[in-house]
Amino acid sequence: MDGRNYYNRQNSRARSASSSGRSTTKASHNSVAEKFRGWLKPVKGAPDYIFLAVVILLVAYGIIMLFSASSAKAYATYNNAFFFVKRQAGWIVVGGAAMVVTSKIDYHRYGGKCAGIFYIITGILLLLVIAGLGTTVNGATRWLFFFQPSELAKIAIIILFAYSLGRESGQRNLQHFKTGLLNYIAIFGIYVILLALEPHFSCIILIFLTIVIMLFVAGVPLKYFGICAIPVALGVIILVIIEPYRMARVTSFLNPFADKQGDGWQIVQSLYAIGSGGIFGVGLGQSRQKYQSLPEPHNDFIFSVLCEELGLIGAILLVALFMILLIRGIKIAMKAPDLFGMLLVVGIVGIVCLQAAINIAVVTASIPVTGMPLPFFSYGGTALAITMAEMGIVLNVSRQAKLPI
Repeated sequence: MDGRNYYNRQNSRARSASSSGRSTTKASHNSVAEKFRGWLKPVKGAPDYIFLAVVILLVAYGIIMLFSASSAKAYATYNNAFFFVKRQAGWIVVGGAAMVVTSKIDYHRYGGKCAGIFYIITGILLLLVIAGLGTTVNGATRWLFFFQPSELAKIAIIILFAYSLGRESGQRNLQHFKTGLLNYIAIFGIYVILLALEPHFSCIILIFLTIVIMLFVAGVPLKYFGICAIPVALGVIILVIIEPYRMARVTSFLNPFADKQGDGWQIVQSLYAIGSGGIFGVGLGQSRQKYQSLPEPHNDFIFSVLCEELGLIGAILLVALFMILLIRGIKIAMKAPDLFGMLLVVGIVGIVCLQAAINIAVVTASIPVTGMPLPFFSYGGTALAITMAEMGIVLNVSRQAKLPI
């Protein structure tokens, strides 16, 4: 849907929502505490229960598969088969609480100065990671204490882009490359530099694809995408060529069995696991590939374990849940009260479903290995908690969209 047309049709509703937000701010008292309570004032209205049910099912499905995929490694490493699943369960509680809170806070509160401050703070956290305070794991420095700032970078740039593109001035500027699209490229470029220094190129790819979708929906002229396509393609080729490990991933993707004891090991073992599952699988908890053969069975390659244990039926169920999440997200976006809400939902649902699609494509040898975890399933507490908080934002938009079942 073209963002300009959407904005024109929803303009009165958007201004009404914006005016309501401003009126609330003006009516608030001078005390900081009362202003904060006003900011947290919950939005009335029922959320999209179908979307909520799908999120709950994905979380439940994910924790079951995480226990199955991680129990062997957890027992071998920590002498506790529940080590990973207990930690993940704790983060589910945190994420669930965050989802409840964000589902009640008016999403309009995230716009304006809040969007800019969030972007800057996240940028500072990324800078601290590469400045020496981060923890290095497997050659990449992505952790700051107990969480990855790159997870915050995803939602920070979505909120900033959604707010800016949703404004009337943003819609006008999109028609001019220098005053519109070039500014968004610069905003994204700052994060690209910071993430590249970690390095975390899979996150760069994911954010890039998400903002392309958001810009397209907002109404960026197609000719501008054509202008940017060539330099982007050249940049990707150069990045692959200059790093031997990236080139090895490309060559192993083209023929993983040519070096199945070396660079092709991950994909070959993944394909063995998927092929062993057949239609109905070997049974929950009965995977053989997770025992030392399959790398990261509880993380990037958890989908392979799922296919081996639950077969084609289990894989179809997972894909169906993400498809319902996507379809319901699109419906919420189309019924959003304004363009800001629409783009916010497009960005959040888009980045989650894109990540799932890329992960599945990697483990099925459809694209080169990128190190992309599977949302709701792969081990990673901060990623899960932030994803659930993002789902709460979508639910808040649905509260105001009055979406019919």
